[in-house]
Amino acid sequence: MTDTLRPADTAVAKATDTGATTLKRSIGVVGGTLLTLSCVTPASTLFVVVPDLFGTLGTATALTIAIGSLLCIAVAFCYAELGTLIPSAGGEYAMVSTMAGRLAGWLVFVLSLLVVMIVPPVIAMGTADYLAPIVHLDPSLAGAAVMLLATLAGLLDLRANAWITGIFLVLEVIAAAVVAVLGFAHSERGAGSLVSMRVAGAHGHPDTVTAMLVVSGLAIALFVTQGFSTAVYLSEELENPRRNVARTVLATLAISTVIILVPVAAITLGASDLGQLSGGDISGMVTAWSNSAVGTFVSLCVALAIINAGIVMVIQNSRVLFASARDKAWPEPVNQAFAKLGRFGSPWVATLAVGIPGALLCFVNLDTLYGVTGVSVTAMYLLVAVAALLARRGAHRHTPAWRMPLWPAMPVLLIAVLAYILSRQETSYLLWTGGITAAASLYWALYLRPRRATRWLVSIPEDARA
Repeated sequence: MTDTLRPADTAVAKATDTGATTLKRSIGVVGGTLLTLSCVTPASTLFVVVPDLFGTLGTATALTIAIGSLLCIAVAFCYAELGTLIPSAGGEYAMVSTMAGRLAGWLVFVLSLLVVMIVPPVIAMGTADYLAPIVHLDPSLAGAAVMLLATLAGLLDLRANAWITGIFLVLEVIAAAVVAVLGFAHSERGAGSLVSMRVAGAHGHPDTVTAMLVVSGLAIALFVTQGFSTAVYLSEELENPRRNVARTVLATLAISTVIILVPVAAITLGASDLGQLSGGDISGMVTAWSNSAVGTFVSLCVALAIINAGIVMVIQNSRVLFASARDKAWPEPVNQAFAKLGRFGSPWVATLAVGIPGALLCFVNLDTLYGVTGVSVTAMYLLVAVAALLARRGAHRHTPAWRMPLWPAMPVLLIAVLAYILSRQETSYLLWTGGITAAASLYWALYLRPRRATRWLVSIPEDARA
């Protein structure tokens, strides 16, 4: 238990104390928000992830996403407070290690690594569907190509990537807006249908969406807006992190929720029937509402949005591996490799280490990837909420930082709700995630813990702790 709930001073150190490399502060709120929004990638999430929710939840999809977004407000509060206290490229694991001890931080690192390795290929595999108006491609091959392209872009300077992803972000917001306008303009049913809880069943007969199905779907709904946490990964490169981390986290969640939820409501109202809605063919609906040219335009915007998401996620994920190497999570040759910075200031070995396996994951069953991601995100948020509950003890009580309202009620309620959502997930996905976490715990017990003086030394940049 002492490894799980250790005082903050024994769990972390200044990066300069360990001779570690720190990243350059080069972006402000606008650049950070562009990068973070691009990681949420609202349009690609809308077109790639949401269709599966329509198939399971039908008219209850918008309601489920709305509930998930409300939960994410509490999660965002936790991230904003912890991110200003612990502005490190390690993100969740640096925050949790500082507040709840090194073992808890290691488990969060493993969960975050699962998420950051799986989400990019999940999104990338949707590229083929939206390039179909021009060329027919195998989804796995197209996804792998997107991952490799994103890896090359991730080797560039972060400031350059902020502008590249910003341009792509504008296009995907336009695509989402077109869907929303067309859906509302062709409404087939009233606003009451958004809470009618109906989905197409066998032989065309409607089925009722139960409350338990909604609760089960919340794990994916949390994943829909999950990318707002990118702000804490970028906190080491944000100027004035004490102020800008919280602003970026909260602004990104608000904007991404609107970009996703409004088109989902429009699609629910505009679908010609329950069967079309549950089928989730958004491109087909857009074409039916307008013409093939508009449908092609929207599809190409979504394809660009997916590439955009891949670039930002590779950037985020490489920072996680960079930070873990700086914090001595691996044998020394691996640490030295992951901590290397290229000519553009990016951790190039870590970038390759997340991009290439991501390309290979494009050939894994998509349902399994969705399920493991949903469980991992929920479990990670739960541990972050535990850390937020501990964020005002000891010296941290007086550290200058953004502070959430309604503490400690907010993290306590969040812990209870997330634990319940986890209990309603499919057993196979829980077993996959639990097995990986158990293997990571074994690595902790056999390698990291016996070398506690030289391994897993979670570091915080010196200027961030001043």
